[in-house]
Amino acid sequence: MNVIIIEDEKPSARRLQRMLSNLDVETQTMLHSVEESIAWFQNNEHPDLIFLDIQLSDGLSFEIFEAIEIKSAIIFTTAYDEYALQAFKLNSIDYLLKPIDEDELDKAVQKFKERLPQSKPVTLDFNDIKKLLVNPIDREYKKRFSIKVGQHLKLINIEDIECFYSENKGTYLHTIDGRNYLLDTTLELLENELEPHTFFRINRKFFVNINAIKDMVSYTNSRLQIKLNSYNEQDVIVARERVKDFKTWLE
Repeated sequence: MNVIIIEDEKPSARRLQRMLSNLDVETQTMLHSVEESIAWFQNNEHPDLIFLDIQLSDGLSFEIFEAIEIKSAIIFTTAYDEYALQAFKLNSIDYLLKPIDEDELDKAVQKFKERLPQSKPVTLDFNDIKKLLVNPIDREYKKRFSIKVGQHLKLINIEDIECFYSENKGTYLHTIDGRNYLLDTTLELLENELEPHTFFRINRKFFVNINAIKDMVSYTNSRLQIKLNSYNEQDVIVARERVKDFKTWLE
């Protein structure tokens, strides 16, 4: 079985590769962007199976299929919620919800192996899924977070949060009054819970609230440095590959 992984977060890609290796499934290669994937498919024999993340660093992975006719089977690895999953089901696409569970991965691989001998070339219509991802409708986003403080629970409204960030394997929120609180979640899961007009993921470690931005300064390697109203514990930098989308988001 010939398998590749398309995932922009390299630690996640390596973790999936290890999990597949434990199932005696060897990965041919790992790709990390739309541009890299298109170039690879143009110059290599297409695999039997693709593990495909939806949101890559330079765009939605559907752009790969708009540029190249690919007839490999696909298992999505996604953090998107039930709205997108409904579309996956309608299109008979397998998916694994992040963070990926080993048992669910095993089931998905076995399902693919069982149908492999009689598999037909895969032709997928992503239009319904893409519409849901680009223009989500009737979606409920987080309005508040409950934080454990000692033996107490504290409610923090979303409008009182300046940014979310990861540090030392923990995920934190920073409030407008300058306090930090540890969350029982990951930035990957937050990506689908935060209202996209208000919060933007500027790099692998930060989401920022547009209402908390005090200043923006040109930074090295075509990046931007963000100054927030109260957060100043570490540099807040817009990754180079995110600058274009960030400027669009600001408008």
